[in-house]
Amino acid sequence: MSLNCRTLPTRLGVCKVNCRGLACLLVFTVSVCGSAPGMCPTACICASDIVSCTSKNLSRVPGNLYKSMKRLDLSYNRIGFLEPEWVPVLFEKLNTLIINHNSISSIITGSFSTTPNLKYLDLSSNSLKTLGSPVFQELKALEVLLLYNNQIMQIEPSAFGGLYKLQKLYLSYNSLSHFPLDLYIGKHKLTELILLDVSFNHIQSMPIQRLSSVPAKHLSGVYLHGNPFYCDCTLYSMLIFWYQRHFNSVMDFKSEYTCLLRSDPRGYNKLSLLHDNFLNCSESTINSSFQAFGFIHDAQVGDRLIIHCDSRISDAGTHFVWVSPDNKLLEPDRETGNFRVFHNGSLEITDAQLEDSGLYSCIAINKKRLLNETIEVRINVSNFTVNRSHAHEAFNTAFTTLAACVASIVLVLLYLYLTPCPCQCKTKRRKRKLNQSSAHSSILNSTPPQELPADEKKASTGKRVVFLEPVHEPKHGPSDIKW
Repeated sequence: MSLNCRTLPTRLGVCKVNCRGLACLLVFTVSVCGSAPGMCPTACICASDIVSCTSKNLSRVPGNLYKSMKRLDLSYNRIGFLEPEWVPVLFEKLNTLIINHNSISSIITGSFSTTPNLKYLDLSSNSLKTLGSPVFQELKALEVLLLYNNQIMQIEPSAFGGLYKLQKLYLSYNSLSHFPLDLYIGKHKLTELILLDVSFNHIQSMPIQRLSSVPAKHLSGVYLHGNPFYCDCTLYSMLIFWYQRHFNSVMDFKSEYTCLLRSDPRGYNKLSLLHDNFLNCSESTINSSFQAFGFIHDAQVGDRLIIHCDSRISDAGTHFVWVSPDNKLLEPDRETGNFRVFHNGSLEITDAQLEDSGLYSCIAINKKRLLNETIEVRINVSNFTVNRSHAHEAFNTAFTTLAACVASIVLVLLYLYLTPCPCQCKTKRRKRKLNQSSAHSSILNSTPPQELPADEKKASTGKRVVFLEPVHEPKHGPSDIKW
């Protein structure tokens, strides 16, 4: 391109460009502006900061989108997998990304490095089967993540690592067989998570004892309906407890909670879990769930107790007060006897006494949100000394009874094995007498006794033995001596 400038014979001195050079300049400008980011592609619809590229058979994100866009909709396309280059340009202002109803089967680490400020990500209705670790670590500001209607069977513990601000996670209509407890307990737990939807998966049992340590503000947003649970009294107790506390996850989907008998694993007969207590669960089982969730506390006289107010609205603007069994108002910054209330709602009993037993009520009030909640906690205080004396007496009684039984057994054994038998004694005496009689008979008779026939021997066995006195010879006097 050549530019020819000529000075006109006028006062203005304007540069004159020939027609050929001007045409080339216009073509260059249009080509540069058309290829630079900031244009709306022909396959999309753009409205200020919103770009919609739905149902356009796209396999990747167009490269010439507005850099200032805040919402991008790529639903109903044919995007197969996410890799670090699938979004070719850095979009720092993008906070909403919708990629549902595609064919996404895998996500590679670093796929969201060009969209670091996302707050809302919709990956629902795709073909995801596993979530590796960690695939969302760049999304530090993400608050809502939609993963429902996929084929997810396994979630690595650190798959959601780095999502420090995540509040809502939707995992319904997948193939999970275990409840993702790592989201609440462990190294990679999500502290801001207030809603977890794992409804309509393949979960058959719940880790109820470990869930008892999770605060109510997290548990109140756990949706479990539509899973093939086995009929179990512990699960029934937990869900009834949530229902009594008005958790929306149970209140709104009460009829969707069903269970299967273990004798019917194929689920020909689904039984309603919350409508009727057909399981015939005992009160002790239900009370044990209250014990596990911290609503029944057992203590000894003199113990120090700290009872937490497990409220669903325990945020920064919530005010807590307690009411004792004798209707005394317990408030923060005011000690009453051996009671003290902290600003986070916890109640401290410094020196528990028997009269402190009873039903306590914690009232959580949030004036900004116009919410309030009442939580009841039962405290049982018993005397350890009295219990120990009773236990000692019971032990002594049991030990005495056991000793008496052992002594009786020993005496019986002594009587059976150490006492001489009268029959044996009589037999020995009879043999001794027979031997003596045979000795005397041998002295009296000079000829040996003839043997008797066998018949006579048998007949003589029943005869008595007669002992003969020795014959004394008369003494001879002197007149009887013959000379």
